Amino acid sequence: MTSVEIIIQSSYVIAAIAFVIGLKRMSSPTTARAGILLAGAGMLLATVVTFFYPGLENFLLIGAALFLGSLIAGITAKKVEMTDMPQMIALYNGMGGGAAAAIAAVELFKDHDLHVSVVTLALIGGVIGSISFSGSLIAFGKLQGLIKGSFRFKGQNLLNLIILLVISIVSIFIIFELGYINNPVMIIFIVALVLGITMTLPIGGADMPVVISLYNALTGLAVGFEGYVLQNYSMIIAGTVVGAAGTLLTQLMAKAMNRSLANVLFSGFGDTSTSESSDGTKGEMKPIEASDASIMMAFAQKVIVIPGYGMAVAQAQQKVWEFCQLLMERGVEVKFAIHPVAGRMPGHMNVLLAEAGVPYDFIFDADEINQEFKSCDVALVIGANDVVNPVARTDPSSPIYGMPILDADYSSNVIVVKRGQGAGFSGIENSLFFLDNTKMLYGDGKAVASDLVQSIKEL
Repeated sequence: MTSVEIIIQSSYVIAAIAFVIGLKRMSSPTTARAGILLAGAGMLLATVVTFFYPGLENFLLIGAALFLGSLIAGITAKKVEMTDMPQMIALYNGMGGGAAAAIAAVELFKDHDLHVSVVTLALIGGVIGSISFSGSLIAFGKLQGLIKGSFRFKGQNLLNLIILLVISIVSIFIIFELGYINNPVMIIFIVALVLGITMTLPIGGADMPVVISLYNALTGLAVGFEGYVLQNYSMIIAGTVVGAAGTLLTQLMAKAMNRSLANVLFSGFGDTSTSESSDGTKGEMKPIEASDASIMMAFAQKVIVIPGYGMAVAQAQQKVWEFCQLLMERGVEVKFAIHPVAGRMPGHMNVLLAEAGVPYDFIFDADEINQEFKSCDVALVIGANDVVNPVARTDPSSPIYGMPILDADYSSNVIVVKRGQGAGFSGIENSLFFLDNTKMLYGDGKAVASDLVQSIKEL
């Protein structure tokens, strides 16, 4: 190994260390920004030193691709709304998987002998990357509203199994150079892309947070495998770390829903709808005016705010925080309760509240705050649905039975901010809305929050 190669590989290791430390710092809101900057610096280092790799060609094409990619990413990152952040993450994650698949394709199409282990890992990484690419694009389409509902038919899981068997058989032909199939590499990637589509189309929109984190893990693994193919230490370490983190996050998200990953991928849950509450509870939703709701909370001792995706859609987080500040000026104790799967991606609500300026010590996870609902005067639910649905505790026939929820119904009073009387994103009616201690505050989340602010100022 030449001195230049030693410097390059050492730089890759330094970059990988920056990735690991950066990821660790992202685990806390107070250090997340520094972690992102550190990981970005590591990526910049790895990119720059690659230009000095012996035998590297096509500098103009590489430079043009880097410039265009950076320009597009910079523009979209600045313009994308927080409500669209899950879609952007799904899209960019898919691009990562596609890039890993492209690397595999280039190596496999090269006219030179590769060790069996290298061919095997290139194929595995290419298949995983292709599945992540097409699956993430479908997830993007579902989140963006371009793909409505879920597409299911009898024998769909059997079809996926057959596709997987085709991939395995063709891979064996490639690895052992049996040569009975024309263009076997092309077949592998086309079929893998189809598998990503057929796997993701049946999954309901309510499960998209788990799907996004799963494909994030797959992209990381694909990058790690292709790093081995290229003998690039930075890709191996970074891909492995991302794959491990994504896998852990997927498990945590599935656990937060009290469901196995297989159930998320193959059960088809997510789009059913009912005309009455899931546990058979009947009754009427009791409306309340913003002025009465503000009075109720202004004279409360403790208010717990439970945000959901509806708050994100309405972009109401700033007004909600303004209202909470007015409550605190009147001596009311205010806290925010965050469910792990609130929103459409992990940490979605935390990011929104941070954007609004809510201090981190006002935000609590479900495990930290659930016991406090029994001593809570008012639980203000804005845009959340399944994560506060009591049938998760009471109705074994419900699809969400057993899912840990925020115990808003234990509060003395519950105020639910909601556009209308329809079911939530998963299509399951919420029996919380029919309880005696629940009042429905109808309207757009931002408009309602503005009314609450105005009402409490007039007290």
